[in-house]
Formats: sequence, C-alpha cells, structure tokens
Amino acid sequence: MLRFEELAYESTPMGELTLRRRHVAAAGTDVYEVKLGEEYLMSSLFTVAEEELARLGLAAVTAPAPLDVVVGGLGLGYTAVTALADERVGTLTVVDALPEVIRWHEQRLLPVSESLVGDARTRLVHADFFAVMRGEPGAEPSVPAALDAILLDVDHTPTFTLDASHADLYTVDGMHRLARHLRPGGVFALWSDDPPEASFLAVLREVFETVEGHTVEFANPLTEGTSRNGVYVARHA
Repeated sequence: MLRFEELAYESTPMGELTLRRRHVAAAGTDVYEVKLGEEYLMSSLFTVAEEELARLGLAAVTAPAPLDVVVGGLGLGYTAVTALADERVGTLTVVDALPEVIRWHEQRLLPVSESLVGDARTRLVHADFFAVMRGEPGAEPSVPAALDAILLDVDHTPTFTLDASHADLYTVDGMHRLARHLRPGGVFALWSDDPPEASFLAVLREVFETVEGHTVEFANPLTEGTSRNGVYVARHA
C-alpha cells in the first residue's frame, strides 16, 4: 500500500511548494496535500466547505444563464469543479498567483484535474487575484469585466491572510472595489477556516444589499469529531 509520494516540488518566491499524496489510515483513503514551507495549505481530506462555497455562492445568483464566474484561488480545484456542476455557468475563470499550481492541473496530477481542465468553460489564469480586484473592471484582459459571481478561497480567514498584501480586500473600501466587478445582483462568496465572524459580516453589510454567514460542519476522521468552516455570501444591489 502506498504510504507517501511526493508528486511535485517547486521553489517559489513565497517558499517551497510541495504537492504530495499519502495514505491516511484513519480515513481509509489516499489524501492529496499542498504545503508551503512547513504550513499545510490544503488537503483533499477536507473539501466539504470548499464545495459548499461554490454551491452556496451560486445558489444566491438570480441572474439568467449563462453566468460568468470567477474563482479566486485554484488550489486542489474542488471549488472550481463544483461550480462547473451548475449548468448555468457559461464561463469559469480561475485566478491563481502560483503558476506551479496551474501547471499541476494542466498535467492532470490531481483527482479533479481532468474534469476541470477538460471542460471547455474553464480558463486558468496566472494573475494576482487581489491586484485584479483593486484594478478597474476589464483591466486584466483574461478576466471578464462584468461577473455574476466571485468565489474566493485563498486566505485562512478575513483577519488571517497568507500575505499582508491581501488584507486591504477585507475592508469596506476593498469590498467596494471588488463590487465594481459584479453585475447588478452579482454575488461575492468567501470561504473561511473559521465560522463567520460578526466583524466581517458588518464590513459586508456596508457594501452589499444582502449578507449571510453560513457555518459548514463536516466529519473530521483525524479527531473523530466535527470540524467547522465558514462561508460568507453577499449579493450586490
């Protein structure tokens, strides 16, 4: 039985990036993991909330098909491939700052890579999502100028970011800048490692017409208990 396999190793400006597969006896399955240095960024053992990010975010969109959707953060691909399951999605642009992660999917190294890359609606874009949101709509030619949904899964929480340069997005001014990229009635949805926080819900309510915070519970075979993540969903006027 396979115990451990390093599938890819990359040296990046952010540190050493590793994709690996290992057998987790407690879960009875092989798990794909991404590490940046000594920090675990993502694991295929815990994808429920990432998938719910797409489902909850798109469920809030009332615009007619076809929908133009952006996913910020490619990772293992579960948010993006779940979005593709919604037949209303006409284009899915996935923006990631790490070209190495995009290349892993193009090489079909991950379980959902074929479904994601093989779908004609998908476009994988190497760009800084946060810089795109700061810029004027349409300034980044590979991202549609007007969007029906933005689904974001990059930082741990709105107050615990992977990089200090991301923090300005989670302010009232940052949300106003992001909202410019949405069509009327468009939706912004955000994954968080923690359940929804009152402080960020208040930020969203300063900008968006309707705001909801969802706590997503899922079984954790490592602790033999239940873990919780959060999904914020905000609809533009």
